[in-house]
Amino acid sequence: PVFLAGAALKYAEIEPVPCYTTPQGEAIFEGKATDIIKKVKQDVTRHRYGDEAHLDTTVKRLGLVVPGKAYPQLRELRQEEEGGELAFTMVWQSLDTPYKMWADEKRRVKYETFFGPGVGAEVVKIDAEQRLVGIKLTTGGPK
Repeated sequence: PVFLAGAALKYAEIEPVPCYTTPQGEAIFEGKATDIIKKVKQDVTRHRYGDEAHLDTTVKRLGLVVPGKAYPQLRELRQEEEGGELAFTMVWQSLDTPYKMWADEKRRVKYETFFGPGVGAEVVKIDAEQRLVGIKLTTGGPK
């Protein structure tokens, strides 16, 4: 029974995502990250068990899951300093959700309120061939 429980947990395990940063990115994160951005980083940079994907309920609530299709998979985080503000990018592999759904203006504004307050959001096409898309949150409020 213990082996089966361990095997079930291993099957349901989601690996932590890497966070790419620089010394400037780390310093600005410490000073500028919102509570929500800190929670996102804390949640996805550790092992998870039993979820469809990292932030699975988030992408569902944001309308980014096509019914009957696979959830977008969070692949990495990026932290950078841009103009004295934190730029925090969540990079997703989105095999079934088209880029235009991610980049829809109403949805982009929703990212600002969902991950806010006090952040601007933009959608970045990272790699079309690998179907990588980023939600880039920048502190300092919407532009």
